[in-house]
Amino acid sequence: MLIFSIITLVILGSHADASPAKGHPSTSCDLSGARLQVPADQTQLVAPTYAPSFIGITVGTQNYTCNATSSTYALIGAVAEIFDSSCLYGTPAFDRVPTIAYDVWTATTGITIQEVITALELTPDPAVLGQHYYVPNPIGSGLSPKWDFTSSGVTAGNPNAYVIGAKIGDLPSSNSNNIDELMVKAVEGELASLVFRVETNGGQPPHQCAAGDSIITVKYTSQYWLF
Repeated sequence: MLIFSIITLVILGSHADASPAKGHPSTSCDLSGARLQVPADQTQLVAPTYAPSFIGITVGTQNYTCNATSSTYALIGAVAEIFDSSCLYGTPAFDRVPTIAYDVWTATTGITIQEVITALELTPDPAVLGQHYYVPNPIGSGLSPKWDFTSSGVTAGNPNAYVIGAKIGDLPSSNSNNIDELMVKAVEGELASLVFRVETNGGQPPHQCAAGDSIITVKYTSQYWLF
């Protein structure tokens, strides 16, 4: 696919100087100097002053069902793959990659998440950090987001390498097509105590639906920072 080749060359040229980590246990490149930047003049997202354990680019879908009472779509979960973008930090490509990935993800029909990840070639051997999906709320009702790194990357085989979270901050995007940026605290698991979803692209459902409409999946990409 020509679009894959073009985008891959752009990205590779943008982060050619990224340096692998020396003895860093969590990611391909050292994140000790990485700091999350959040918009000024808001209180929903409060960035930690220390380095994250992981930064990942996420490719997946937000999933919705129709609420017949309100004729609007309600979120029922997400399914996404998270792959390591630590080697992009500090390069011009870092903040652009979620948008580039979104353009690939939405421009081609029949493509899988894994094919997007492979096509982007953020590292010589693109490393999947883990998966993102929803599970029953462990401390209440409804569903909760989960970041599951138990079967991928350096944490594979560690049964505690996951986090189930509860939203504590919600910042709407300036683009109505994009899902909100979030700050999430851990309620279970040892992977992280805080998770941030930033640099979002897509994911919003249509404004209205009708009773009987089927469940829909809406493609999205984002950055996830795990602290």
